[in-house]
Amino acid sequence: MTTTSSSLTAVVVDRYLDAWNERVAERRRALVAEAFADDATYVDPMMSGAGPDEIAGMIGAAQEQFPGHRFVLAAGPDEVADHVRFVWRLEPTAGGDAVAIGHDFATRASDGRLRRIIGFLET
Repeated sequence: MTTTSSSLTAVVVDRYLDAWNERVAERRRALVAEAFADDATYVDPMMSGAGPDEIAGMIGAAQEQFPGHRFVLAAGPDEVADHVRFVWRLEPTAGGDAVAIGHDFATRASDGRLRRIIGFLET
């Protein structure tokens, strides 16, 4: 079976990465609302969050651990039914090798936003 990506999913994943890169808390919270469903949950080996406020705070805490870095899409998104996967890289904004690579898997809510996100990390 070949996986594909709809334009809606691509936009949602772009907003997801925009949220991870936004340093201003209010703008980050607005981007989280665009990308994550109201009842969204996020979990990876290092952190977890439930709901937009907690997820936005979690992202802010992650940014504090990696100042001067940005998340970029490395592969995907691919989707099958309401399941989505994509790969991102955490790279220094000044250039250089990625300090982390993540494989995120998610389910989409009926409006297309991400509902359940599970992240797997490489170092």
